[in-house]
Amino acid sequence: MKKLALGILVALMPLLSFGQAKDVVDIAIGSADHSTLVAAVKAADLVGTLKGKGPFTVFAPVNAAFDKLPAGTVESLLKPENKATLAKILTYHVVSGNLDAKAVMEALKKGMGKVALTTVSGGTLTATLDGGKVKLTDEKGGVAYVTATDLKGSNGVIHVIDGVVLPK
Repeated sequence: MKKLALGILVALMPLLSFGQAKDVVDIAIGSADHSTLVAAVKAADLVGTLKGKGPFTVFAPVNAAFDKLPAGTVESLLKPENKATLAKILTYHVVSGNLDAKAVMEALKKGMGKVALTTVSGGTLTATLDGGKVKLTDEKGGVAYVTATDLKGSNGVIHVIDGVVLPK
């Protein structure tokens, strides 16, 4: 009887874990369009942090966004000696709390079309509406647009963006 129960449990293990919600890191890992971001999160040693309780709102640049940076920038940032700089850039893409698309739109409405978001790195991202799309403007004047929203994880939400935003 014990062997039968153990056999059933072993057979059901994949199904039991299948129902578990993925966190924001797992969602990014599962996206072919975010392999550069995942490599950067690993290089900055932020996997453990972003797998934490949260909740986190992550503005996740796609690979093509990193490709827009000057040649050699990503490779340089991935070097161990640039870990602190990379961590600051990556945490600039994260806001504490669970700001789904509805919450962002409500904040924009309350802010008369503009809202300042304080990032985990301590900087500010400014969200506005531009032609019906949410536009993020960084502290250097750089711009990224939200291209997909509400990729919900167990510890937060991811919004896909088409650019890398940079702190001062």
